[in-house]
Amino acid sequence: MQMVGMERAGQSHQILSARQMGLVACLRCTRVWPAGTSECGRCGHRLRSRDALSLQRVWAWWLVGVICYIPANLYPMLRTRTLFITSEDTILEGVVELAHHGSYGIALVIFVASVLIPIGKFLAIAFLAISVRRTGRQSTRMRHGLYEVVEYIGRWSMIDVFVVAILSSLVQLKTLASVAPGPASLFFALSVIFTMLSAQSFDSRMIWDLDAKPARKRAHV
Repeated sequence: MQMVGMERAGQSHQILSARQMGLVACLRCTRVWPAGTSECGRCGHRLRSRDALSLQRVWAWWLVGVICYIPANLYPMLRTRTLFITSEDTILEGVVELAHHGSYGIALVIFVASVLIPIGKFLAIAFLAISVRRTGRQSTRMRHGLYEVVEYIGRWSMIDVFVVAILSSLVQLKTLASVAPGPASLFFALSVIFTMLSAQSFDSRMIWDLDAKPARKRAHV
């Protein structure tokens, strides 16, 4: 009897998801409706408990983003022309040049925003897309926190493009000196946009389905 009471107490404290309670939330206005409702009565948005094609869009945008990131690091990001010298620098060459002139802080910011953050986003999105298909040692809270971080830092990856745009508009001294964006700036901007679309296509509700599977298995035992 004591064991049964403990089991019932554990079940009473179990956190149920909206899907388990027969509810579905609108992703646009956050209004909750009974499961099976096809359209939100408040904003008219289509209601879906889970997006079945979410992972396909995630991997499609992710792959295009990776493809664009390769030429973004191979082609010059910045073209600088002075009276006697014309130089073209890639992202890493620009970081090394800034560090060589003593601008360590700016070089670190450019390196983090243009190299570490994009690569980290690629790895994080791929990890999330794979982890929702299989259980792992990582908790669902950690995975959801990782998704929130990826969503938040996505906009800061464009800092290198902003720097190039500002320099191109300010440094235009005709025959003396000029700064122009290189072809890598276009590929880098596209890579950032595609990775942001990849992260936004991910249905984060699938993360919590991993907790529901063990609960369903215990219920059938």
